[in-house]
Amino acid sequence: MSIQETHWTSAAASASAVGLSGNGRDMGEVARTTPLRVDAQRNLEHVLRAAREVFGELGYGAPMEDVARRARVGVGTVYRRFPSKDVLVRRIAEEETSRLTDQARAALGQEDEPWSALSRFLRTSVASGAGRLLPPQVLRVGVEEGAAEEDGARVPQQRQPAPDSPELRLVEQRQAPAEESVSSAVSDDAGAATLLDVVGRLVERARAAGELRADVTVSDVLLVIATAAPSLPDAAQQAAASSRLLDILLEGLRSRP
Repeated sequence: MSIQETHWTSAAASASAVGLSGNGRDMGEVARTTPLRVDAQRNLEHVLRAAREVFGELGYGAPMEDVARRARVGVGTVYRRFPSKDVLVRRIAEEETSRLTDQARAALGQEDEPWSALSRFLRTSVASGAGRLLPPQVLRVGVEEGAAEEDGARVPQQRQPAPDSPELRLVEQRQAPAEESVSSAVSDDAGAATLLDVVGRLVERARAAGELRADVTVSDVLLVIATAAPSLPDAAQQAAASSRLLDILLEGLRSRP
């Protein structure tokens, strides 16, 4: 064997050895784990999408098993990403609050007419469905302590399957003991204060221009968003119903000479 062949054989042997240990092994591990990371990211997206749908339909009291079933993953997969339901609820509430805040800022910055700005914010927010996922305490702003029980109409109701019927029915959002931790999970969302501030500017501008009724508050506007996005099985019907209901609610918000 020539010296050149000997060197080539030694190099090949060394490369083969590296492929079985050291950096070669690390590269093999990376190749094997990369698909797992992709799968984990995909599962996370499925879980978040399912959580938005389930909580939007049934409220934040819906069990984690319903989220897992909608995401088509095991409930253990959900808990691996979110150690408790409170963590998942907080994630969804923060994301939807942030989305509404961005929509309100866009309306403020891109619409010169006060009523057009408020109307645009309401329409885009209702179309996105984010109102169904607002933190409960945001929807109770302006309600005096102890008045929530007496003034139930100001707290939006959410749809929940009736135990004796396949149809959806409206149920009052009264906090059950099992839901206390869920409520606390979204009660200190820092983004809620920012949302209230930006929407407050929209409301003040429209009121100052004489376009908005004097008794309409920020919480009233948020209630419109929360209640004007019905959850219907057919997407076209839902869009049409939301648009029609919002038209009616907007007329109710406008001031009259």
